[in-house]
Amino acid sequence: MYRLNQDRAPIAEALTEFEGNRVVPFDVPGHKRGKGNPELTAFLGQKCMSLDVNSMKPLDNLCHPVSVIRDAEELAADAFGAAYAFFMVGGTTSSVQAMVFTAAKRGDKIILPRNVHRSVINAMILNGAVPVYVNPDTDERLGISLGMAVEDVKKAIDDNPDAKAVFVNNPTYYGICSNLKAITEYAHSKGMLVLADEAHGTHFYFNDRLPAAAMSVGADMASVSMHKSGGSLTQSSFLLIGKNVSPGYVRQVINLTQTTSGSYLLMSSLDLSRKNLALNGKAIFHKVTDLVEYAREEINQIGDFYAYSREIVNGDTIYDFDITKLSVNTLETGLAGIEVYDILRDEYDIQTEFGDMGNILAYVSVGDRERDIERLVGALSEIRRRYKKDKTGMLEHEYINPLVERTPQEAFYADKESLPLRETAGRICSEFVMCYPPGIPILAPGETVTEEIIEYIIYAKEKGCFMTGAEDMKIERLNVIK
Repeated sequence: MYRLNQDRAPIAEALTEFEGNRVVPFDVPGHKRGKGNPELTAFLGQKCMSLDVNSMKPLDNLCHPVSVIRDAEELAADAFGAAYAFFMVGGTTSSVQAMVFTAAKRGDKIILPRNVHRSVINAMILNGAVPVYVNPDTDERLGISLGMAVEDVKKAIDDNPDAKAVFVNNPTYYGICSNLKAITEYAHSKGMLVLADEAHGTHFYFNDRLPAAAMSVGADMASVSMHKSGGSLTQSSFLLIGKNVSPGYVRQVINLTQTTSGSYLLMSSLDLSRKNLALNGKAIFHKVTDLVEYAREEINQIGDFYAYSREIVNGDTIYDFDITKLSVNTLETGLAGIEVYDILRDEYDIQTEFGDMGNILAYVSVGDRERDIERLVGALSEIRRRYKKDKTGMLEHEYINPLVERTPQEAFYADKESLPLRETAGRICSEFVMCYPPGIPILAPGETVTEEIIEYIIYAKEKGCFMTGAEDMKIERLNVIK
């Protein structure tokens, strides 16, 4: 299956050898293997502190790898079926930004769904690329946005033949997949790159029960959050590229924004996690899917809660579904997803990934056990019994089609004024408003504020959603273009 020996972890091996050499450090970091900060060392552990080191000859350099980091990148590319792989220590945000910066420059168009992570729009603010949105359909029952219809993407491509790339979520936060293969084939036929946000799709590469991974269908670039379902440390990610993208240029792009002091803790976690998935990924994700299927069956027997799966697939806007995602609709209980999220955390000590207007997402991994699932199921059953109410008056979807008037960069840097939220209707927003997670903007720079959006923001705040993105952290005022 693999060309290279996936049993190796070059960065971790080099760190282990370095640790045994007892080198006297007259370099950074200043804690000097933990001796300079005993409290931090006691908190994190001596092993962690002794491996928090700086780039040096035996350990290579992330900005210009020639030895162990280069070898680890080759192993990662082999494991994921990519032409090249880059170690990213700024989270998948940095991977997404590198994709956008590579594909487009100021004034260039990128075709994309509007339900992207804020990092995509942030990248366009920085480099001046122009979004061409394909509005996803919404499932009215579940209240979630779906994937892009292939015909809608084809129309956007035909209407914008000068676009440089098509950007696709694979999957969405909820587990929804577009027909990435068909989109990729059509985009390539028109000379466009295909960029995939696989922040929630690391596991697609390691189990054939799951949807198609971006590299397997010929996409040109993919951002992979190893720290989510891949098991590495938070903030570590891979950027994968195909054979038609210049790795030298991508490296230059990455080095525009990525730190010159790459964390060896993050890099070694990527290295070891890649090894683990290459050797054990199939079995790991068999176990995860079995756990989630068990959870779905139990939750769907409670009543009112609906844990959905591949039965919602329609062959287009829901081309496939990630069966590791335990997405649970809460609307029939009369409770918003964020309300169930809060009750689970505050009263049952259960921390789910997020809650929105009508859903919660419980992120299940190989680290979970059947008894953890049973505790979640028991809590949801009690919540239904104790808190169920009439659902009249609830908002039933989390996505509102935007009215785009300016490019993100133009709007973000424009002269602006701050107005009370209710006075902004009809004005052009110059900042973000979003619930986080999932980090999909309700409003982005350059979009018209509507009464529907204002009511949605007020409703989301009342329900307890964590609102972020705006200069006014209470979201009582918005910045709009003068």
